[in-house]
Amino acid sequence: MGAGVGVELKDVWIRFGDFVAVREANVNIEGGSFFSFLGPSGCGKTTILRAVSGFLEPSDGQVLIGGKDMAGIGPNKRPTALIFQNLALFPLMKVWENITFSLEVQGIGAADRRKRADELLEMIALTGQGDKLPSELSGGQKQRVAIARALCAQPDVLLLDEPLSALDLKLRQHMRTELRQIQQRVGITFIYITHDQGEALTMSDRVAVMRHGIIDQISDGQSIYDDPSTPFVASFVGENNVFRGKVKSVENGMAVVSTNRTGDLRARIGGAAKNNLKAGDEAMIFIRPEAFSIATDTGNTGNQVKALVTNEEFEGQAYNVFLEGDEGKQIKMSLVNQGKVRSSSMGKDMTLEYDPEQATVLPKGELASE
Repeated sequence: MGAGVGVELKDVWIRFGDFVAVREANVNIEGGSFFSFLGPSGCGKTTILRAVSGFLEPSDGQVLIGGKDMAGIGPNKRPTALIFQNLALFPLMKVWENITFSLEVQGIGAADRRKRADELLEMIALTGQGDKLPSELSGGQKQRVAIARALCAQPDVLLLDEPLSALDLKLRQHMRTELRQIQQRVGITFIYITHDQGEALTMSDRVAVMRHGIIDQISDGQSIYDDPSTPFVASFVGENNVFRGKVKSVENGMAVVSTNRTGDLRARIGGAAKNNLKAGDEAMIFIRPEAFSIATDTGNTGNQVKALVTNEEFEGQAYNVFLEGDEGKQIKMSLVNQGKVRSSSMGKDMTLEYDPEQATVLPKGELASE
């Protein structure tokens, strides 16, 4: 397999008539890494994948693979292989023939093809399944066969367009781990498209979060979750409670925001807003459900929220408590289930507290509407 070959997008714009599908995308994907584009449908992530694979020429900018400009180089001449959602396995060909189809096209004999198929079947943990037909395999097994077939062509970069979306949840979660392991074994660059944040966060070395054709943030999963750059990223990746208001003061990387109904709240200024948030600015504070706990001492210290409990849910590993928040919006707190029976707080006022370091304040902006 080709050791990691990097992919770079330089100032890439993709337009369809007046519609801008991708604007000014600058991405540097390290060779041998697992990189995901994450965003809601219609945000431009598949369009970027098609530009990398050669099915689409950018309107402006460059796509470089291994440092080489791909302008004018068609899909079949690029060192990439693409796996679609529908997998497109040949139903009447055996699994091993499906896997080595690219070698048959090159005129390589059956014995050599079979040997290569067996090596790849071992890599995807389907040893001895080569003589089956695709219809005899489960969804997850077909998925792995599609990956083996793509890898058989020895690409430098494997492109995956929402390949797990047709599988049920348990299998999707299992396949995430498998895909990551396969990527690490073969050591080639994987570029993965998904709208599922769990997939992006668990598998990727780095993630680009997109909205309306714009890349809002590129970072590792933990940074995207803990230090989102924009309100869109904060509200799209994981669950978040939002409190709106005006910045009252800024000091040592922390801001006090005077919120509409919850009083003054303190929070850490998000990295992307470090130098451009000042008193008087409209702002949003984001506090994750798991960052809240029930306050033991209810003197208001700028890190407490008092609200009415409207609903409680027991989820097994967690208790979720829902409260009536800012402007009637819901606040959610998640408490880890520690095996103790909790008495219900339905219809009562509850004071929540949080560590201001675990809350993020950003300039007011667009939220991800689910």
